[in-house]
Amino acid sequence: MKKRLIIVGGGAAGIFCAINAARMCEELEVVVIEKTDKLLSKVKISGGGRCNVTHACFSISDLVKKYPRGGNFLKKEFRLFNTTDTIEWFESRDVKLKTEADGRIFPESNSSQTIIDCFLREANKQKVTILLHKNLIDIEIFEETEKQKRFNLKLYDGEVLTADYLCLACGGFSKFSQFEMLKNSGHTVVEPVPSLFTFNIQNDLLNDLAGISLSDLVVKIAGTKLVERGAALITHWGLSGPAVLRLSAWGAQEFFKKDYESLIFINWVPQFNESQLRENWANFRKELATIKIKNKNPFSLPQRLWDYLIEISGIKPDCKWSELPAKEQNKLIINLCSHELNVSGKTTFKEEFVTAGGVDVSEINPSTMESKLIPHLYFAGEIMNIDGITGGFNFQHAWSSGFIVAKSITEGLKQIIFISEQNM
Repeated sequence: MKKRLIIVGGGAAGIFCAINAARMCEELEVVVIEKTDKLLSKVKISGGGRCNVTHACFSISDLVKKYPRGGNFLKKEFRLFNTTDTIEWFESRDVKLKTEADGRIFPESNSSQTIIDCFLREANKQKVTILLHKNLIDIEIFEETEKQKRFNLKLYDGEVLTADYLCLACGGFSKFSQFEMLKNSGHTVVEPVPSLFTFNIQNDLLNDLAGISLSDLVVKIAGTKLVERGAALITHWGLSGPAVLRLSAWGAQEFFKKDYESLIFINWVPQFNESQLRENWANFRKELATIKIKNKNPFSLPQRLWDYLIEISGIKPDCKWSELPAKEQNKLIINLCSHELNVSGKTTFKEEFVTAGGVDVSEINPSTMESKLIPHLYFAGEIMNIDGITGGFNFQHAWSSGFIVAKSITEGLKQIIFISEQNM
């Protein structure tokens, strides 16, 4: 009889694990159960519907620095399946990829449906069974032999599925309390909290600047060493964009502890720190002496933002550069380099968020993704306490961990089959 692998979760990690496991071993029955009526929902909406497959970062030592949590574990994971392997996997299935200037990698089609269609073709080709609307409510673990466990998966509709191998790939948050089951079985779980979110800022003047995009600024969380530089977007609710999302990832636990209430500092002119700007200020006053400050800024800032900074610095609209009083000049320099804003909440978008937290990776074998506590129990993707910044890094972890689970299970099963055949 075939052995059965059940994968809980029809997302990126779960489906990638399923199609690779089924391809690697015909003697393995592969079943995916998904609680909703949709597969690959994050793949569908990621990257604005284009699917940021991975990132053009080919050094493992550099790659692991893109993950706020799980870096040491990922060093071993990425030795087994990394960015290069991801690109080769897709391109060998006629999915052409392109690398953008910032290093993000997308399908050439600019459509996430290309990735979804590839996965569904592979699943059909490899005879993967996919069951939708299967809401898991409990897992019973029982022993078959001393070194082997089997699993009864109890579903909401009363059905019970039995598995020889179980892979949990159901993400960081789930209506099924997978973490309670894991805690009861001895696993340590780091409480999952949101990551990759935007900052809500209640500031009427700033909110009037909604729609302004900046290619380069610095954002820092007050009282911490957490700082990010990059592009950002002013929205009607606060701040968004790559720099903010990256900072939210690194500061996920910090923000959670403070209930998303925090003081941040913005440097709108990151080519200067405050000291450097003060040193250059005399040159600006001299070069622009007869020009109204409102009409000319030497930093190429968007006009609406420049008007905002002038207003909050108390500078009169008709004030010329040569006439700028010392008090207002000091305020403007501070507002340019270290503008204070109060974050008073977060915004995440539907299912396009990531969680910080999950199963403690010290209890997972990075070479197999198997639990060190429960034989034949595996983990893939976001259920582990691993998360990356924005830019394709979370998908890379999903592909890598899913592939390693598939390879580990199938190689072990092939060895069992070989030994069995030799003894016949």
